[in-house]
Amino acid sequence: MIPTFAVVGHPNKGKSSIVATLAEDERLAIGPTPGTTRRASAHTFSIDGTPQYVLVDTPGFQRAGAVLEWLEDRATTASARPALVAEFVSSHATDERFRDECELLRPIVEGAGILYVVDGSKPYGAEYELEMQILQWTGRPRMALINLIGEEDHTAEWRQALDQYFSIVRVFDAVAADFDTRVALLRAFGELDASWRAPLERAVTALVEERDSRRQKSATEIAACLVDSLVMTERASLAEGAPLEPLKAELVDALKRKLRRREDRCRAAVQGFYRHQDLAREEAGQTLIDEDLFTETGWELFGLSRQRLVITGVLTGAVAGGGIDLLLGGASLALGAGIGALIGGAGAWLGGSELARVRILGESLGGQVVQVGPVKAPNFPWVLLGRAWLHHQLVAERNHAYRDAISVSVKGEQNLMDMLPDDLVRSLARAMGQVRSRGDDPELRQQLVALVARVLTRPLKTN
Repeated sequence: MIPTFAVVGHPNKGKSSIVATLAEDERLAIGPTPGTTRRASAHTFSIDGTPQYVLVDTPGFQRAGAVLEWLEDRATTASARPALVAEFVSSHATDERFRDECELLRPIVEGAGILYVVDGSKPYGAEYELEMQILQWTGRPRMALINLIGEEDHTAEWRQALDQYFSIVRVFDAVAADFDTRVALLRAFGELDASWRAPLERAVTALVEERDSRRQKSATEIAACLVDSLVMTERASLAEGAPLEPLKAELVDALKRKLRRREDRCRAAVQGFYRHQDLAREEAGQTLIDEDLFTETGWELFGLSRQRLVITGVLTGAVAGGGIDLLLGGASLALGAGIGALIGGAGAWLGGSELARVRILGESLGGQVVQVGPVKAPNFPWVLLGRAWLHHQLVAERNHAYRDAISVSVKGEQNLMDMLPDDLVRSLARAMGQVRSRGDDPELRQQLVALVARVLTRPLKTN
């Protein structure tokens, strides 16, 4: 049997947020108005089509006092209490007064465990004891979650009360919970009932493996975006006698638009891997993630610093120049690599403002064929990778209860890629230099996938 948990409590205490976080469901309605949830709804968390556990989002208690009074009037022995709760649900199924109570108690009567949610930022009140007593009467395994919604912290007084009714009490911020916190909570669920322990441990194992798989898929997509962007060009015919500059400007703009679209497809794919398909990206203001790919500020934020760029430029130039030595069969005495290193270093320092080379490919009917690209600006792939790295971290660490658009700042707010260690920068520089000199190649793509995966495992220092 798949472990099933009913998330219950007072209205507007974060029940739906907890379900959205643990079920990874961004479609779940979350709102500040009490009564957002009107009907119980089951949300199954599955991996590769295999259900792992079920969370039931429920309405809040409305008439707990009246329900408890009904139960106590008919009480006999403690062992009969669960059956009495089931009788209440059955006999009041069409009673509009107790619609919310029946909705939240029905999945519990049918065998679900209980996750009772309270807002730890609000003071404890005796009225909550009525709800806790009803849940105790069900006889089902139960855990209490203290969800801090506001600024104040009344956790200590809540714990004193909750410990009397629940075998496990945890503090859980549904909006801010990261991956490790969610995994720890799932393992705690397994302590409620011995029969749930094994399936929930399998769910945790599957979740960790799925996280690794998502990171690998993201690395593959980001590497593909890098390769595609490094070889991308725009071409058009230049009519005989027509000036070159207007056409050049038009082709540069077209190339920029194509590169932006490729980056957008990459972001959409990564968000899809993490089930954040509908996640918005902040478009207004100077938010970091949407700094334009081609602005000077964006390049300073995301790329390598000039000092490290010169070093990688020397390295990349040496890789490209080394091809001369191979063609000459070694007769140049490594002169090609030396020249390539000097050219590469100078290009990295001086050529950063040039986006792409313009080439006249040859004659066509009525004129010439003009090509703009690929992008030759040395910092371009580093900026692209830096933006992808930041975007991936924001998506991978975000839970599904947090609905604000992506917006963040990076510590220092400059030269994001300088956070990478030297050995990884050198390996990336070689691979990206080879893509630029050799073009798209399956072997190079795989090298880049492995290197990008290493980047994605490194945490970014964000404010």
